[in-house]
Amino acid sequence: MKSYHAPRWLPGGNLQTIWPSLYARRVTGPRIHYRRERWDTPDGDFIDVDFVAGGPSAKPDVPLLVLFHGLEGSSRSHYAEAFADWARARGLAFAVPHFRGCSGEINRAPRAYHSGDVEEVGWILARLREWQRARGGGPVLAAGVSLGGNALLRWAGEMGAAASDSVSAVAAVCAPLDLAAGGHAIGRGFNRQVYTRMFMRTMKAKAYAKLAQHPGLFDHESLRHAHDLYAFDDIFTAPLHGFAGVDDYWRRASAKPHLACIRIPALALNARNDPFVPAASLPREGEVGGHVTLWQPAEGGHVGFPQGKAPPGNVFWLPQAVGNWLLERA
Repeated sequence: MKSYHAPRWLPGGNLQTIWPSLYARRVTGPRIHYRRERWDTPDGDFIDVDFVAGGPSAKPDVPLLVLFHGLEGSSRSHYAEAFADWARARGLAFAVPHFRGCSGEINRAPRAYHSGDVEEVGWILARLREWQRARGGGPVLAAGVSLGGNALLRWAGEMGAAASDSVSAVAAVCAPLDLAAGGHAIGRGFNRQVYTRMFMRTMKAKAYAKLAQHPGLFDHESLRHAHDLYAFDDIFTAPLHGFAGVDDYWRRASAKPHLACIRIPALALNARNDPFVPAASLPREGEVGGHVTLWQPAEGGHVGFPQGKAPPGNVFWLPQAVGNWLLERA
């Protein structure tokens, strides 16, 4: 694999996380334009899927790259636009399915999304695989970022060999494969003051909107006093999705214990200076099966991996490295 080295002007995991998301160049060409489809879900809800403009009308036999976004992400996240630009330049079909409530409109059902949403991931991939077959398309490749990466590998582990019915290969970028380790890390020190506050601002707003839709769904006052992901997941995420509490949720939804069960080519890319994912929590070679490739460079931050000799830099390394790895296994 192509090695990664951070630019000298961006030292440390926090700068390598924050700067790329706010300032680095994410596309080589014109702005990414998406075509949106709304899909009705089996439980009477909906999700929105964004395709790169021109992607679905590209040559019919090209691969489809599916990207599952991270916590509170969307098709406009810096990494999503970087992957979209990479796919567009190679003529690939590209799709970003939004987890429920992340496309700009609150979903209808008394639920949201979570890190172990294997049924949702499986349903989305199966539908996209059918779309590819109907148009004579090539293989489906899937990448997941952060929360989306954990959910994707958790699905692949649960499905085993049957995952090949939907995808040819999967990749997870900066996924918190041990959710408890990641959840506690983001709730401490600088992480708590910066990242936790950022996530909680939008997550609480969505939760209150969900409570307005479904009165009595959870206790308003308890959520008002929640100031970290541990409390939020205990009050909102866990009970809404069938878990006994946050500890049960983080344990059962973590992909790490299921990596040995994966039976399709899978990549797990994690920077060892990721502020969200402690290096000590990352899987080792003996903890994964033969189908899983672990890639753990010393630098990169959380979904950063910036490049460039001077500001503003760019985030082109990530889609090139991960995208090419997937294409080699198409």
